[in-house]
Amino acid sequence: MIVYHCPDLLSATRIKSTADALGIPCRPVRTLEMLRARLADCAVRGLIVDLECGQTAIECIAALRGVDVADAHRAIRIVAYGPHVETEALRIAAATGADAILTRGAFVSRLPDILNSLSGEQPRSDK
Repeated sequence: MIVYHCPDLLSATRIKSTADALGIPCRPVRTLEMLRARLADCAVRGLIVDLECGQTAIECIAALRGVDVADAHRAIRIVAYGPHVETEALRIAAATGADAILTRGAFVSRLPDILNSLSGEQPRSDK
């Protein structure tokens, strides 16, 4: 399963609908507590974080990269994205341990590939 932390309804809907179309389980986490609950009750393979969530976004990344984090949670891949003008947020996400940091435009244009990569699934062929 992939989880995502995204306050913007349009982006959240885009993530969920793209994942559904690809057959990839994907669920929202609105708080750090929700992230911890998802980690406890299912096999999370990836986390997508919208950096416009501010400190909560960084806390979600840190929850998977801190010193006291279980190895299984360290293996979860993290993709963080945000506006290209928010260079400080992008830098902090990288420093906190996100595996990939993208501008919003790059994230949107590559969303199917990102979801497939996070889930470990191979892209489907229509042939």
